[in-house]
Amino acid sequence: MQQFSAGIRVIYYWTGKKNSIILLFLPLKHKRYQMKSMKPFFLLLAVSISLGTNAQRIKLVEGDLSVLKTEQKINTEFAYENMRVGKFDKEEAYVVDKKESLNKKEAGRGDTWAKAWVSDRNARFEPKFNELFEKSSNLAISKNAKYTLIFKTIFTEPGFNIAITRKNAEINADVWIVETANKDKVIAKATVQKAVGRTFGGYDFDTGERLSEAYADAGKALGKFIKDKL
Repeated sequence: MQQFSAGIRVIYYWTGKKNSIILLFLPLKHKRYQMKSMKPFFLLLAVSISLGTNAQRIKLVEGDLSVLKTEQKINTEFAYENMRVGKFDKEEAYVVDKKESLNKKEAGRGDTWAKAWVSDRNARFEPKFNELFEKSSNLAISKNAKYTLIFKTIFTEPGFNIAITRKNAEINADVWIVETANKDKVIAKATVQKAVGRTFGGYDFDTGERLSEAYADAGKALGKFIKDKL
């Protein structure tokens, strides 16, 4: 925090994202900085400042998206096979390790976590992705669509938040656009790198919450990417 002579207090807030901070500009409550003709007021200005350039997170690696130009809807499917998690090359190894660790701390806690690790995909991650994708792409999600977007998560960083320190969640994915009636007919392929999961204020203590935001981030960015290409 820093105080300027102009009567403004500036609070620095780290967003958790590399090279990005929030600045809060707050007026000081002091008669020196108030005019009699002015009514009491409050000023809160949040400015997000990027201190560096971000690498391109989405890349079209094969095919052409032009077939979607005349479409108003698209189907989505999600896959998690052969996914790496954190330092683990296999998801199964991560789940076993995490489950055992939590059960040692509290009986049954690991079992509950393991169930949520899978159920959160349909209940939280995929709906978040679809919601933000629809808003940014102008394509409605529909199982009756001519084309299907297959989002294959290949890497997950669950992150952590223990109040005094935290790490954002991240996901990487391969994206295929295929014909819904014949999924062997691949129209285009793309990659998504480092979709970030975090919440404003840093209250994302739950793994599922952080990862939900990572899928929201991926859906929003991918939707915009496709819209810009059409």
